[in-house]
Amino acid sequence: MLWIKALHILFITSWFSGLFYLPRLFVNLAMENETVTTERLLLMARKLYRFTTLLSVPAVLLGFALLWLQYGGGPDGFKMPGWMHAKLFLVLLVIGYHHACGSLLRKFENGANKRSHKWFRVFNELPVFMLLAIVVLVVVKPF
Repeated sequence: MLWIKALHILFITSWFSGLFYLPRLFVNLAMENETVTTERLLLMARKLYRFTTLLSVPAVLLGFALLWLQYGGGPDGFKMPGWMHAKLFLVLLVIGYHHACGSLLRKFENGANKRSHKWFRVFNELPVFMLLAIVVLVVVKPF
């Protein structure tokens, strides 16, 4: 179980690194007017989104493995504490955020972005708060 946990933490860390940087590329894309620079930033964003998506899959699968090993398999099914329910809800929000990044990337690729760089600066901070909440829930286990 410790190996699964270690790998889960490694993939989560890597996944979030991409989620921290990708919206920063969106900030730059929203401010950019030069075609050459825009194409370079789009290439970087595409590659990062693909790589981040690949990292998210083992992160989630290892998380489900930990969930099963810790709480599953009994006759009563999954009996999880409240903090775990809250954590899983936040994980769903992180997955939604990841997919929202993909949608925003497609808008940039199609020249259909309508949002300002200021909006993307705020959007860029959301995964920080989600990760903070998840870490507090897992470490403190407040309920």
